[in-house]
Order: sequence, then structure tokens, then C-alpha cells
Amino acid sequence: MQEAKRDVFFAIADSNRRQILRLLSDANQEEMALHEITPHLDMGRTAVSKHLRILTDADLVEKQKVGKETRYHLTPKPLEEVKDWIAFYENFWTKKIGDLKNLLEEE
Repeated sequence: MQEAKRDVFFAIADSNRRQILRLLSDANQEEMALHEITPHLDMGRTAVSKHLRILTDADLVEKQKVGKETRYHLTPKPLEEVKDWIAFYENFWTKKIGDLKNLLEEE
């Protein structure tokens, strides 16, 4: 049975997962193993592994076996959906504030 893809908004809703994404986006860290990620978070390997699974299910992180080790790297493309959503509301509020400014200047 194929698992359902997780929603990118759900995946980034947790601060620990956002911290993992930030770690993986560091230019000096192209890939990281679980044992390299865990010390940066206030939780054990099992919990970090669960967060990595959610990020992987949302296509934000890819994993690759290197010998006996699984290494993780960031795949930021799905974050474009978040960027587009934010841009819509940024434009919405910019227009509303502009309309309010024009209304106040007319009075």
C-alpha cells in the first residue's frame, strides 16, 4: 500500500522540523546523517527520525543510503507552494493598506 504524500504546510508547522530544514540548508552541510542532526535538537534519535519521516513524506527531504548510514538532504522545491501562498496574502494586504491610505488622503 502506497502512503499518502504529506502536506508541506503540515510538515513545516512544527518548529523542530523547521530547525531540521535550516540545518540541512546550511551550505556547509550538503547531507547529514541522523546522528549528526540529533545533537542540534532537544530530543532523542527516535523523535528526530519521526520528524525526518514527515519531511521526507512531504518531499522536503530526500534520504540516501551511503554504506550502512542513511544521509538526508534538503529538497526545497515544495516550499514554493508556501512562498506562493504568502505572496498572495502579502499582495492582498499591500492593496488593502494602499486603499486605506488613499481613503485617508481624500478626507
